[in-house]
Amino acid sequence: MENQIEKLLNRYPVLESCSAAIEKTVEELTGLFRSNGTFFTCGNGGSAADCDHICGEFLKGFVLRRELPEHEQAKLEELFGEDGVLLGERLQRGLRAISLLSHPGFTSAFCNDVDPNLVFAQQLYALGTPGDILLGISTGGGAVNVRYAMMAAKLKKIKTILLTGSKHGACERYADIVIAVPETETYRIQELHLPVYHAICLAVEENMFGGVSL
Repeated sequence: MENQIEKLLNRYPVLESCSAAIEKTVEELTGLFRSNGTFFTCGNGGSAADCDHICGEFLKGFVLRRELPEHEQAKLEELFGEDGVLLGERLQRGLRAISLLSHPGFTSAFCNDVDPNLVFAQQLYALGTPGDILLGISTGGGAVNVRYAMMAAKLKKIKTILLTGSKHGACERYADIVIAVPETETYRIQELHLPVYHAICLAVEENMFGGVSL
């Protein structure tokens, strides 16, 4: 973990102020996945795309091999023969991560029928369990739907992380961890968010899987 954070800071010294929050995030996510918890993400616009990106790095191998355990490969071959061998060779161990942007049918119905500002909160209330973690991404820190999701998280005893910039928006008061990159312009904030969450994904993957680089 420290190695990945050191590498990040060597490439982006401006992120030194975020190092403690990044390290804490890696610790919390590692603990979450070791206890088979679920990681949720939410955000808007470019941040919505980042939410899907982050979940993608967790659901499959990022830079390390995540081969299935030998007993699972053997069971697949026993059950399904050649198809089982193929599955055993190509499936990868994943970490339970859900982007709350990934349910367009629900999203369109709930926004139309109820309240678009509660679209993330409703999903988290339905899907989350105590001990899970929500990452909300808001460049300005004031996204109303992210803030409501964090409120729902508090009700459900779900830990909250905010990835934001330096504007100190209203979401901060509901976050257990705040990673605030030192920029105020939206596009500059987003430019720093990517290396931050890549470093987190790399560190968590190392903690969970180790192994050989792909």
